[in-house]
Amino acid sequence: MSSKLIEKSVIADLASRASGLDQPGGDQRLKTVANRLLGDLFTAIDDLDISMNEVWSAVAYLGQAARNNELGLIAPGIGLEHFLDLRLDEAERRAGLAGGTARTIEGPLYIAGAPLSKGTARLDDGSDKGEVVFMQGQVRDQNGKPVADAIVDVWHANTRGNYSHFDPQQAAYNLRRRIQTDAEGRYSFRSIMPSGYATPPGGSTEQLMFAFGRHGHRPAHIHFFVSAPGYRHLTTQINIEGDEYLFEDFAFGTRNDLIPPVARVSDPKVLAERQVQEPFASIDFDFVLMPQVEGVTDTVVERERVSA
Repeated sequence: MSSKLIEKSVIADLASRASGLDQPGGDQRLKTVANRLLGDLFTAIDDLDISMNEVWSAVAYLGQAARNNELGLIAPGIGLEHFLDLRLDEAERRAGLAGGTARTIEGPLYIAGAPLSKGTARLDDGSDKGEVVFMQGQVRDQNGKPVADAIVDVWHANTRGNYSHFDPQQAAYNLRRRIQTDAEGRYSFRSIMPSGYATPPGGSTEQLMFAFGRHGHRPAHIHFFVSAPGYRHLTTQINIEGDEYLFEDFAFGTRNDLIPPVARVSDPKVLAERQVQEPFASIDFDFVLMPQVEGVTDTVVERERVSA
């Protein structure tokens, strides 16, 4: 069948009527967005000669992905979450807010309400015998001033690439904590080195990645929310250097500024001070927060998240 069978005016009229633009009432913002998206979709179907079978296959795929609870994985997998970060980066640059810690994707595995500690915390419960890692640093403003009482909300996977709450083998809030910085803006924690993970085998995300000729792997990483009154909320994560998928993250989460060096510590004196028996990894990383500015897109994202 030939493509471009439908006049543009017919497409525009149908999109307008389908989105309710020709009707009073309703949500005007929703109607405007739906009109644009429907118009673009109808045009793509006509331009690319997308068949009825392909359309209904896509509808069925989305329905199955929702039943699999994988839409939160598909969004970063198709670059959508990273694209939103790029737009925020540019909005901040134009507002003169460049220079803070690089943001990157949240992902779908955050759980609110992790236990709160002051200054330092231990994230793991000792049940996973992975490599011990100590991470420490400071939260500062753009002028280098320490931000006291900032909240560093941290979460990561275990050595099998699994997250507590989503993994019934782990205790509640394992590898999840909130740490309040001290008077000098410092934080630290002890945990175990996380592993990367892959999308569920045979699941909707993996199917799509394979259809694109891509994989569904993420490198090892540690997630953070960093917040303080008067500052823009930071969503970010660090990646663990040397990971096989460090620069091939299916979720586009890797950013060059977020790959801190990992030091291996074996000095017996330091081991004794840290109360560990084996050599451990150490990561230094400082967070730089930018001030709240009127008129710049907010960085606090309201999205559906799993409750504990």
